[in-house]
Amino acid sequence: MTTIYVPGDSGALSLGADAVCRALSREAAERRLEVKVVRNGSRGAYWLEPMLEVSSERGRLAYGPVSVADVPGLFDARWLEGGAHRLLLGPTDELPWFANQQRLTFERVGVIDPRSVADYVAHGGYQGLRRALSMDPAAVVDRIVRSGLRGRGGAAFPTGIKWKTVLEQPPGQKYVTCNADEGDSGTFSDRMLIEGDPLSLIEGMTIAAIAVGATHGYIYLRAEYPHAWRTLTQAIAAAYTADYLGGDVMGSGRRFELEIRVGAGAYICGEETSMLESLEGRRGEVRVRPPLPAVKGLFGRPTIVNNVITLATVPLIVREGAEFYAGFGMGRSRGTLPLQLAGNIKRGGLIERAFGLSLREILYDYGGGSGSGRPIRAVQIGGPLGAYVPAAQFDTPVDYEALAAIGAMLGHGGIVAFDDTVDMARMARYAMEFCAIESCGKCTPCRIGSTRGVEIIDHIIAGHDPQGNLERLEALCELMVQGSLCGLGGMAPFPVQSAMKHFREDFSARAQH
Repeated sequence: MTTIYVPGDSGALSLGADAVCRALSREAAERRLEVKVVRNGSRGAYWLEPMLEVSSERGRLAYGPVSVADVPGLFDARWLEGGAHRLLLGPTDELPWFANQQRLTFERVGVIDPRSVADYVAHGGYQGLRRALSMDPAAVVDRIVRSGLRGRGGAAFPTGIKWKTVLEQPPGQKYVTCNADEGDSGTFSDRMLIEGDPLSLIEGMTIAAIAVGATHGYIYLRAEYPHAWRTLTQAIAAAYTADYLGGDVMGSGRRFELEIRVGAGAYICGEETSMLESLEGRRGEVRVRPPLPAVKGLFGRPTIVNNVITLATVPLIVREGAEFYAGFGMGRSRGTLPLQLAGNIKRGGLIERAFGLSLREILYDYGGGSGSGRPIRAVQIGGPLGAYVPAAQFDTPVDYEALAAIGAMLGHGGIVAFDDTVDMARMARYAMEFCAIESCGKCTPCRIGSTRGVEIIDHIIAGHDPQGNLERLEALCELMVQGSLCGLGGMAPFPVQSAMKHFREDFSARAQH
């Protein structure tokens, strides 16, 4: 029996993957052909979705993008036997998009059935947890410290230091929480991983619990991800059935219970203390720190707060060793990062590479340039609070410190491209308005400053005293950076400041109107 892999990823579903799956099942039945259909995650090449794969002696053969109308022709071409067809791309692993990546965190995404514990284990799953259970908790934490893993949610704080702080707290109730409230524009790696390999996240959280003495965990998932919720719910149930969760994890006598909590769509809950407030049933607002969540977090107890990609990377580190993971990357940026390409880009999707490649390589070697065919003028990295980077800086390495040196940030690894028709004054307005809408309202610089910022940019765009208003806008941005309570208000000026710095002509030219 031939196995056909049809992605069940949200991106592929939006492009008709379900309809294609139904069509090929009908076609196989009419032709009396026995096939096994596996709904896998996306490989990340969204311009090829729905991309179907067929198991063969040559490995998995990729076909795409496949539409319902293409299905009869594929069978006519004997695609189950590797027959030639215009949609045949070749062995999936040999396609340049995949062959030139370094997939560690995403090693199984698009490869396995995301709901199957057996498939996960067959592809190296739960080896990390097995090893962690045989180690002293402090040794597990030390392995994470030495790996150089930093938080992949935006702040890039060393993961092992967080864990060490929780471990050092007095014995008692402790928690592991995962912030899956992925709200940055142009980002989708959390969703892709949950839909394509949720057990890696579950295993990572279980290892974290074993390492610090926690017995309960929560995944805070955004409400806008119904397919991820469904897949994750099924994966957690399967893990409980197989004794990878519950009161006796892998027969070790250790307990770890895991639940999902669905957020209400507030961007501010991407900030760790706001998420904890929401988990406790209150309005999502930033907490004043100290105390840190690692000391006094969920329900006042020591709590690990990491995001999806951070926790899903943990099993590989424990399985392969700290030195293996630290062997990738550059400087203080160790390991790999899933990078997401969106906006005006020809080949949008997700790639995973070690830190150190340049923005130009990402945009042109992987992204293929702009979707419009025009020059890429700017990219925004790190979500709606990230700086706009001009084409003159595209040779900057993707590295936390290298990007910080040019006034940018890497954040969650989202890269949104704009061609040379973009009006950067209007993009600056969009960034400031986003902050005004999403502000939790707790501190005045963010709540009032963002609203006044939108008004000032509107005056500039309308041609009202552009120079004077530019000076007011610069002063307001500095006040927000220095005076806001959390990263939302403190970073919202970054895209505005970068737009004024690198694309001044889009603001000053308004004086001519």
